Amino acid sequence: MPVSAGVIESKKQLRRGQPRHRLLARYTFESQHNFQVETNLNPMEHVVMNALAECERAPSAGETKRCVGSVEDMIDFAVSVLGHDVVVRTTKGVKGSSQDVMMGKVKGINGGRVTKSVSCHQSLYPYLLYYCHSVPKVRVYEADILEVETKTTINHGVAICHVDTSMWSPRHGAFLALGSGPGLIEVCHWIFENDMNWTTAD
Repeated sequence: MPVSAGVIESKKQLRRGQPRHRLLARYTFESQHNFQVETNLNPMEHVVMNALAECERAPSAGETKRCVGSVEDMIDFAVSVLGHDVVVRTTKGVKGSSQDVMMGKVKGINGGRVTKSVSCHQSLYPYLLYYCHSVPKVRVYEADILEVETKTTINHGVAICHVDTSMWSPRHGAFLALGSGPGLIEVCHWIFENDMNWTTAD
């Protein structure tokens, strides 16, 4: 369901538990060829190997992807997909997590129409690593997040809605949570505070 003003929801999706990293000078991400894979991994090694596997996997149908280790590489990727006139957005913080909140003013990027975007998701890794990708047929929204009782703004969030879910796995967490399946619903999610969403400028 697209993001709508006045909707009250339980807000658990703004915090992902990632540490805050500062963007460093350009450092080209190197893949798992630099790592020795062992069979008995501790939990942290398992998380790192999952991040590497996500970076190494082939793109999904229609997806363009790249893992980046610097802001320069992130910008280069966003510009290669969207062109030079880009805007970056992120959710302001985690206020409103684990409580009921109300949607305040909602702005659809590109008028709420299907648009092209690049989302960069921070990966848990020994140094800064972002998994950046662009998938077809999305809508992007900005929304004020309000405290239910006082109606005061406590956060400003960015959400992305996937319009075409027909190629997604029936076991995708969104379908399991919502009791639906591929191609039957539009799936929306928040961009976490450490993640970024790039679009062409309105």
